[in-house]
Amino acid sequence: MNTGKKGEVRSPVQSRSLSLSLSLSRSVSRLRGVQRRFEQWRRGRKGRARIPEPLWKAAVKMAEVYGVNRTATALRLDYYALKKRMEAKMDSQADVSSGAEGGISFLEMTRFGPIGAAECTVELEDFQGATMRIQLRGYAAPDLAALARSFWSSDS
Repeated sequence: MNTGKKGEVRSPVQSRSLSLSLSLSRSVSRLRGVQRRFEQWRRGRKGRARIPEPLWKAAVKMAEVYGVNRTATALRLDYYALKKRMEAKMDSQADVSSGAEGGISFLEMTRFGPIGAAECTVELEDFQGATMRIQLRGYAAPDLAALARSFWSSDS
């Protein structure tokens, strides 16, 4: 049990829900901060100036938390423009994680033996009622597709 203010006793569940609500209130205050930044920019812009890149980046971060629709509505942005920027960010993250920009460019995968007793049973049945049971253990896996084609195309 945790103690709160003035000797108040809280259960672990109450403590977790309190930390969750604090986390949510922080992210809500961040969204409000981004809203204020957009409003300030809108008041000071001249004509139909483009949204500055730092504001777009802040909007994308908020969309990661709240979703594209909710963020676009709160910040008065075009949904599709924000969605396009979100997708571009996801694509660039995928490129980095796949090794396109300085990450791992090649990873050799070696075959390891099974951990524990890995087993699998495959049962095939044709339209005449004939059945075939294949029991697989470890990595000694035959070409199941070829076996199935052979079984189903046989004239039995």
